[in-house]
Amino acid sequence: MNPVTVDTYLAAAPDARREALTRLRELCVAELTGFEEHIAYGMPAYTRPGAEAGEIAWANQKQYISFYLLRTDIRDAFAERLAAHDMGKACLRFRNPAKVDFTLLRDLLRATAEAGPGKVC
Repeated sequence: MNPVTVDTYLAAAPDARREALTRLRELCVAELTGFEEHIAYGMPAYTRPGAEAGEIAWANQKQYISFYLLRTDIRDAFAERLAAHDMGKACLRFRNPAKVDFTLLRDLLRATAEAGPGKVC
């Protein structure tokens, strides 16, 4: 199924992860004031009005919840805090929904919103 809205995306998520994913969405909406929420590449994404690319996205993957931090400047600024986590180039992975670091995610979202438009990878 290809979700059309974030609501349908969440409705299709497994029960064991839906609470963490819902909380992640609420955090994105609260911190990314003025961003547009939409589905891109089959996952929820957040884009500044008029921008060509999203800066934040998240997804329910087979083995983990992923949080995509697409701003290189924000990743660089948080490198020390991100080092303790399972992190790819732009993907922060949480294998256990009960261990999602919502404090870190809030800080990343807040920094993204405050930084203004920037380069995405």
